[in-house]
Amino acid sequence: MRQWTATAFLQASGMFWESFALHAALALDVFTPLAAGPLPIEELARQTGCSRRGLDMLATALCALDLLRRTEDGRCELLPFARQYLCRGEAAYLGYMVGHHRGLVPGWSRLAEAVRTGRDVCDTAPPPTENRECFLMGMRNVANAQASLSVPHIDLGGRQRLLDLGGGTGAYAVRFCREHPELTATVFDLPASRPFAERVLQEEGLTDRIRFVAGDFTRDALPSGFEVAWLSQILHGLHRDTAAEVVRKAGQALTDGGLLLIQEFALDDDRMGPLHPALFSLNMLVGTRDGQAYTQAELTAFMHAAGADEVRVLPLELPQGCRILAGTIRHGR
Repeated sequence: MRQWTATAFLQASGMFWESFALHAALALDVFTPLAAGPLPIEELARQTGCSRRGLDMLATALCALDLLRRTEDGRCELLPFARQYLCRGEAAYLGYMVGHHRGLVPGWSRLAEAVRTGRDVCDTAPPPTENRECFLMGMRNVANAQASLSVPHIDLGGRQRLLDLGGGTGAYAVRFCREHPELTATVFDLPASRPFAERVLQEEGLTDRIRFVAGDFTRDALPSGFEVAWLSQILHGLHRDTAAEVVRKAGQALTDGGLLLIQEFALDDDRMGPLHPALFSLNMLVGTRDGQAYTQAELTAFMHAAGADEVRVLPLELPQGCRILAGTIRHGR
């Protein structure tokens, strides 16, 4: 249990200062011009379209955060983490995910209102293309990191046809296909995701093994005949009844004996934690009409209702309270 002190509490209350400094640095693309070498603050300000005064203050904060350093002659220079993760064009670039986080700020600033009313406080209109790109490509970054910890340890039992439901750019489908050369996959997601998914699949050289099918999994019929269904982080945005129905449809898309896999930020059954799923549930409160984080027991119940037996949590150590549940579909149970 955390042992709070007044100092620690106030530090936690003010941690948004660090977040906003990071958001601003990525929004202004401060790091990319430095990839070619250190620059005087005046030149960096010119290249980023910033005032010298403002950028110099931000650069000082970024130095204090160990992302930049100042050389002996006062130029700004990247430190290794920033070079690898914060420069546009790098394979591990995190700017898309930071952009997504920045887009969540208006909703989180109204959290008290959302708690009081029990309703979301965000505009429910479709996001602009830029925001959609930040979300999808940011999710790709997260999925790539997470998949390296999970996919190599998931036994598909020789199954060869996978449905990546709500799979966005297909990052997990890509990793599964890399791990299993005999596997083919279908990514099912909204039409707005298609150009991003097709770009990624082209980059990965897997267009012959992974196809994209456009649709809304809450409304549309799903393709069928799959042996594995992978549902990663799609249920928390849905009402409980809708989430259960989506899991049921995923079960129907599988052949008898098919493997149903659900990955979610799962709450403990006593609803005392973990911290990230608990905070993520608040993120769903401010940003979705009916979403929430579900407990492990609730996710298990969804799977049982969909015809899965032998439901179990895979013994994997994953970050941020993430859990993967697996079950075998038995039609006509």
